[in-house]
Amino acid sequence: MSGHSKWATIKHKKGALDAKRGKIFTRLIKEISIAAKNGGDPDSNPRLRTAIVAAKAENMPADNIKRAIQRGTGELPGATYEEFTLEGYGPGGVAILLDINTDNRNRTVSEIRHVFTKNGGNMASAGAVAYLFHKKGDIVIPKSSATVDDLMNIIIEAGGEDEPMDDGENWEILTAPSAYEGMLEAVKKAGIEPLSSSVSWIPQNYVKLEGQAANTMIRLMEALEEHDDVQNVHANFDIDQKLLEEVAG
Repeated sequence: MSGHSKWATIKHKKGALDAKRGKIFTRLIKEISIAAKNGGDPDSNPRLRTAIVAAKAENMPADNIKRAIQRGTGELPGATYEEFTLEGYGPGGVAILLDINTDNRNRTVSEIRHVFTKNGGNMASAGAVAYLFHKKGDIVIPKSSATVDDLMNIIIEAGGEDEPMDDGENWEILTAPSAYEGMLEAVKKAGIEPLSSSVSWIPQNYVKLEGQAANTMIRLMEALEEHDDVQNVHANFDIDQKLLEEVAG
């Protein structure tokens, strides 16, 4: 049972993403602008293509997408963003990896350090936890949308090999980053709408949390995700589904 998949499910149920649409747009615009530095043509820039797909999935207006690309290529003036990762620990030794996009590195590092300290965690040095994660395409699908046989047929036809993982309420398909785009397209072509999908840092093992440690971990996750310069939060916690819903609610 993977904690990151259950966390995505909880956020979906809470409607937190819809409530924070403006924040989502800000993060997507940053990602598009950074991706566009390597070329403004999505046909020859896979990262930009993926960012545009994500923006369209959130119903971002085409003009916003166009301007973000133009800022990235330098056709329009705008902030210059730097991307890097920060690492840290949560309660129980949970490993946390943050994707950061910012126009002021020193300010962001200081603020993130404060968020960790205030919410029961602490910053770690570079490389302290990154080795505990591997980059994968991650597609989460509600069990009500497909059977395991349905998904296996899709996976095989798309050139995949691994069976979908049973994550309680959902199926989870993991792919190599290079195979993610094709797999997502195959899933959608079959009429299945994923609960969430992204190229993400997936933990190689998980730390089980209960009680107060679980409460503290959820508050830390929410505080980190609230920060404007944090694009994504990856963590290897595992919390019981029922408790996760109670705490996050």
